[in-house]
Amino acid sequence: MKEKIVIYQIFTRLYGNANVSRQENGSIGENGCGKLNDFTPTVLKQLSAMGVSHVWYTGVIRHATQTDYTAYGIPRNHPAIVKGKAGSPYAITDYYDVDPDLAVDVEKRMQEFEQLVERSHKAGLKVVIDFVPNHVARQYHSLCKPAGVKDLGEGDNPQNGFDPQNNFYYCPGQQFAPYFDLYQGETEPYAEEPAKATGNDCFHNAPGKNDWYETVKLNYGVDYYAGGVGYFDPIPSTWQKMLDILLFWAAKGIDAFRCDMAEMVPAAFWGWATSQVKKKFKHIQFIGEVYNPAQYRNYIANGFDYLYDKVGMYDTVRDIICSQRSTHDITGAWQQTDDIRDHMLYFLENHDEQRIASDFFAGDAAKAVPAMAVLALLQQNPLMVYAGQEYGERGMDKEGFSGCDGRTTIFDYWSVDTLVRAAQKKLTAAEKTLKAAYDRLLAIARTEKAVSEGVMFDLMYANPQLQRQYAFLRKKGRETLLVVANFEGHAVDAPVVVPQHAFDFLKLRQRAAVETIDLLTGTPVTLSLKADAPIALKVPAYSALVLKF
Repeated sequence: MKEKIVIYQIFTRLYGNANVSRQENGSIGENGCGKLNDFTPTVLKQLSAMGVSHVWYTGVIRHATQTDYTAYGIPRNHPAIVKGKAGSPYAITDYYDVDPDLAVDVEKRMQEFEQLVERSHKAGLKVVIDFVPNHVARQYHSLCKPAGVKDLGEGDNPQNGFDPQNNFYYCPGQQFAPYFDLYQGETEPYAEEPAKATGNDCFHNAPGKNDWYETVKLNYGVDYYAGGVGYFDPIPSTWQKMLDILLFWAAKGIDAFRCDMAEMVPAAFWGWATSQVKKKFKHIQFIGEVYNPAQYRNYIANGFDYLYDKVGMYDTVRDIICSQRSTHDITGAWQQTDDIRDHMLYFLENHDEQRIASDFFAGDAAKAVPAMAVLALLQQNPLMVYAGQEYGERGMDKEGFSGCDGRTTIFDYWSVDTLVRAAQKKLTAAEKTLKAAYDRLLAIARTEKAVSEGVMFDLMYANPQLQRQYAFLRKKGRETLLVVANFEGHAVDAPVVVPQHAFDFLKLRQRAAVETIDLLTGTPVTLSLKADAPIALKVPAYSALVLKF
C-alpha cells in the first residue's frame, strides 16, 4: 500500500524545553533550551502513533547565536549581526556542525544527532533536516568541514563584485554600513570590508532593518549586477561545495532535505545537485520552499519531490477560515496544480506563518478542523503539521527579537505553552478535543486506501448552494469516502448532490439505502445514494463528515 506522507515540523530547540520562565530576550540560562536527547523512544513512538511519517527537525545545523561557546572552541558571533539571543537557524555558521544549544554534551553534539536519527528510524519515522542554500551567516566559518574540503569564501577574489567562481557577492571598496548600531554593547564594532551582498538579494552595503542583514548571499554563478546572466560552465565553485554538504548529511542517514528559499537558487543547480545526491542515496527526497507558481514545474523537473503549496492552497484555505472567500475557491486552487498534484505539500502552519489560533489569523484553533479535513483527505499528496498546531498553540507571546506577531519565535530562547502542558498531561478539555480531531484525521489519511491511493471527485460544481462547506469523494476499489467539511461555527443541514457523472466516473451503484460509518466519530449513517438527488446530511460546527461505504 502506498503511504500518505505526514510531515511533523518541530522547532527543535523549543520542543522539549520545559522551562516556563519565558523572560523576554532571555538567555539560554534564563529560559532554557530543548535538546536532541529530549526525543526519547517514548516521545518518538507517540509521534508515530499520531500518524506522522516524517519529522522535520528544524534548526539542527550550527547557526549564529549570541550564546558564548568559546570554551568549546566555537568562535563568538558579534551580536550586531545576530537576530535574537538564540539567533536564526537560517543564518548558518558551519554547514558541517550541529547547533551546540541542542546538545547535552556539546563536544558530542554530532554523535547526539546521529543517535537521534537512529532513534527516529527505530520508531518508524523518517528524518528531514533543513538545507539552507541561498545564504549563510555573515561570520560563516566552518570548523568541522572534512579534510580536503575548502571553506565558503576560500579562494574568492573580493575585488570582483561578481565572479562565477566566487562564493559570495561583494561591494568592492565599501564597508558594511547597515542602518543599525554596529557595536550592540561590544567594545569593538562589527567590521566587514568589502561588504558582502545580503541574503535577500540586497546587492549593496547598507541593508535595512527589514532585510536579512544577518546573512550573506551565496553566488551560484548568476551575475545579478548584469541582470541575472548565468555562468554555469565550468561548474561554479559554490555548486560543488554545496553538493559536498548535501552528501555529508545524506551519509548521516537522513531521509529528506527541506530546502529553504529554493527558488532563490537557480534551477540548473538543483537539477545537477539532486541527480548527484540521488545517484548515491536513492531514497533521499527534496522538499522545496518555492512561492512562485510559475516556477513550480521547473523546480519539479529539476529534482524536487515536493513543493510548498502556499500561494495557492494555503492562501485560499486561510481566507476561507477567515470568512473572506467561498469554499468553491478550493476547487480552483487544486485545479491550478492538478498536473503536479502529487508534488504539492499542503499545510496550515509552519514556522514562517501565523498560528491559526492567534489573533492575527482565526483566533480559534477549532476553526482549522474543517480545513485540515480537506487538506488531509483531498489528494494523495503530503501534508505538514507544525508542532503545537494540534493543541491550538496561539503564538501570541512577545519573546524578544520576535515580537507579538502570532508566530512562534525562531530567534529566541523560549518554551511553547501547549507543548509543555501536553508533556505534563495538563491540557484543557478543548485542547484534548482538538488533538483528538487531528489524530483521527491523520489516522484516516494514513490508513484509508481511498486517501493514499484513490481518485478524487470534486462535488462542488454540482452544489452551488454550498458556500461555507466543501464536498468531495475519494475512491479506491470498492471503498468510497464522502467528505463534507463545514467551515461554519454552527451545525448545518447540508444537502449534497452527487451528479450522474460521479457515478459513471467512479463506477458507483445507485442505492436507496447505503450503510456508512463516519470515520471521525464512529457513528453509523444511512444514506440514499441516487444520481442528481440531494443527500440529506447534518455536519457539525467547525468539523466534517467522513462517510465510508
